[in-house]
Amino acid sequence: MSALVLDGKALATQTEAELSQRVANLKAANHGRAPILATILVGADPASATYVKMKQNACKRIGMQSIAVDLSEQTSTEQLLSSINELNNNPDCHGILLQHPVPPQIDERACFDAIAAEKDVDGVTCLGFGRMAMGEPAYGSATPQGIMRILEAYKIELSGKHAVVVGRSPILGKPMALMLLNANATVTICHSKTQNLPDLIKQADIVVGAVGRPEFIKAEWIKDGATVVDAGYHPGGVGDIELAPLTETAAAYTPVPGGVGPMTINTLILQSVMAAEKKLGQ
Repeated sequence: MSALVLDGKALATQTEAELSQRVANLKAANHGRAPILATILVGADPASATYVKMKQNACKRIGMQSIAVDLSEQTSTEQLLSSINELNNNPDCHGILLQHPVPPQIDERACFDAIAAEKDVDGVTCLGFGRMAMGEPAYGSATPQGIMRILEAYKIELSGKHAVVVGRSPILGKPMALMLLNANATVTICHSKTQNLPDLIKQADIVVGAVGRPEFIKAEWIKDGATVVDAGYHPGGVGDIELAPLTETAAAYTPVPGGVGPMTINTLILQSVMAAEKKLGQ
């Protein structure tokens, strides 16, 4: 029997239709003024520029506006902090996205943490992470929050299940593990240096690949009937998991592309609308 395809692209399209109405309601209540997401791009990395453009286009599709802040490769930490502070103090800006990664001379963590909590719609601050971990209101890191929305939409049972997260980055692996824990899953966090990794993955009811290496996780490591979530994307259109053999043996899987990626951007936009609704009292 073929595995259920967890179609993030279709879910994102459906959500955009709902968000368009919410944005229209906000504009009607605020003299035609749309919610605004500010995007900050430091340097000229082509992939980062593409991602920022995709996020700006997503804003446009639902009637939001965006402020594009493009800074040079030579930007200092102090200059970037100044730009963030300016946006924090702009009452018309409802969300701030600092595109990762930034050039090496910049203290990225200091800049992430300078984003005001109410505008941290990408879920990158330590404060937001801590609040999310403790089950307090916070905007979740966009990729893991998008994954949770996929699992919820397709009614994937998490409570009591064993989830193995392969990856420990501060904006993906770590928040993913805590979101699953908060959903009552039993969570094992693994990474590229974990010993006996295949044996641990073999135990998983839910596998999340977030290690950042193409097809690092082999299909033979994954037990039949598992739910497979691939958060990676690499040249050639492959993810972190060897997906092709799993389309008949897994219970469900996210395709690459078209699974997690569209829901990352969609979650950022959703949380921007939520931030605007909160600010404008909707």
